Amino acid sequence: MPTKVKPPPAVTFAHPSEAEIARLLDFYGVRWEYEPRQFPLEWAEDGRPTKHFTPDFYLPDFDLYIEITTLKSSLANRKNRKLRRLRELYPDIQIKLLNARDVEALFTKYGRRGEEMNATKAEK
Repeated sequence: MPTKVKPPPAVTFAHPSEAEIARLLDFYGVRWEYEPRQFPLEWAEDGRPTKHFTPDFYLPDFDLYIEITTLKSSLANRKNRKLRRLRELYPDIQIKLLNARDVEALFTKYGRRGEEMNATKAEK
C-alpha cells in the first residue's frame, strides 16, 4: 500500500506579499520555511532576551534567510537597524532584505503573479 505524504499545515502569513513570495518559491520548487527561528538581539541584565528578530523565510537549500518589508520608511529603517544588529551578532547568518519594489521586480522578471502561478500549477 503506498505511503501518503501528509501535507504541511496551513501557514498564516503576516502580510500578503509574504504569501506571494511563498507561491513563487513553491512554483519554482524552492523549499522554504516560514519564520522558523528567532534571533535574540538584546538582553536584560538577567540574560533574558528582550528584543528578537524573526526573518520571514528560510531557504534551507541555500542556507539563506529572507526578510520582506514595506516601502514605509519608518518600518524599513527599523528593519534595517535590526538587520545590521543581526549581522553584528551572527556574522555567519546569510540574510537578504526584500522591499516592495524588490518583490514587484521578482514578479515582473518571472512574468507571473500569485494567481497565475496557481492556475498554471493546476493545469499540470
